[in-house]
Amino acid sequence: MLPGALVVLALSMIYAAFGNVPVIEAIFFGIRAAVLVIVVEALLRISKRALKLKEHWIIAAISFVAIFFLGASFPLIVLAAAIFGYFRISAADAAKSTASGPPLITNVATLRTVAVWLAIWAVPLFALAGIFGRDHVLTQLSLFFSKLAVVTFGGAYAVLAYMGQDVVSHYGWLDAGQMMDGLGLAETTPGPLILVTEFVGYLAAYRHGGGSPVAMGVLGAFVALWATFVPCFLWIFAGAPYIDWITRQPRLKSALAAITAAVVGVILNLAVWFGFHVFFGKVSLVEMGPLKLWTPELATLDWRVLVLAAISGVLLLRQHWGIPAVLTVASALALLLRQIGV
Repeated sequence: MLPGALVVLALSMIYAAFGNVPVIEAIFFGIRAAVLVIVVEALLRISKRALKLKEHWIIAAISFVAIFFLGASFPLIVLAAAIFGYFRISAADAAKSTASGPPLITNVATLRTVAVWLAIWAVPLFALAGIFGRDHVLTQLSLFFSKLAVVTFGGAYAVLAYMGQDVVSHYGWLDAGQMMDGLGLAETTPGPLILVTEFVGYLAAYRHGGGSPVAMGVLGAFVALWATFVPCFLWIFAGAPYIDWITRQPRLKSALAAITAAVVGVILNLAVWFGFHVFFGKVSLVEMGPLKLWTPELATLDWRVLVLAAISGVLLLRQHWGIPAVLTVASALALLLRQIGV
């Protein structure tokens, strides 16, 4: 994780300092078009693996409607899918556990592991909250990314859907274009893709932290990294001894399958939401009671994005080029369009 984190930190610092330079803007204009295709490719790949039954398609559709049209939160969607999956199988099927016996670890040992890693996770974040106060952006980042680490399933693209909903629409730390720029930067690094959270943390603290923007940005990146990755060690060290038992429980397997299907709907929401903000210069949110609808202004459609996205789609989906190569071509073409005054 650390090599990729250092690369993303350097790229975030460059982006924050020089993101408004015309040449850099042109490069990211192309990257945004390519990122949309990358999200669509991920959606297709995950759908093939997750949507195996008719009910999985229904769960994905309901998930999309809930988050896109009703503004339902990602944790609520995951919880509802898990409950449905858990109880959908009959009692007879649920009794057919093939577990090979209890885990070879004591409850005391598990509690000790959980306590140690909870302390490692929380103490630095509580210290920052004590220094800067509960309303400071660093404290808000700590709470937000800690919640993100607990409730998200389905990989980086599912996390992005959750982040886009809150970081852009609720907190206003970034706009949709910057969110896509961060994803494009994360795609060019050694990985993992979830390092896009570091980009979000840096820009949020850089813009809203007060004091030295660079120092605050670095602290924001640290908070995002710590809250994102330290919980992984908690889940692994506490949960690994139980994994064989868990995977042999029919109800739990059904719940996880339902969650994975719901994630497909969430990623579709991400693709549509990104698409509106990339293809159109102006997008507004129309609310009619509980119904929420993102509505693009058709007159603001940018044909250049259509061309760049189409070329990126051919290279990625038909020619099966690597993501870095597609991003390079898209950004180079966008730079060329700017140079010729188009």
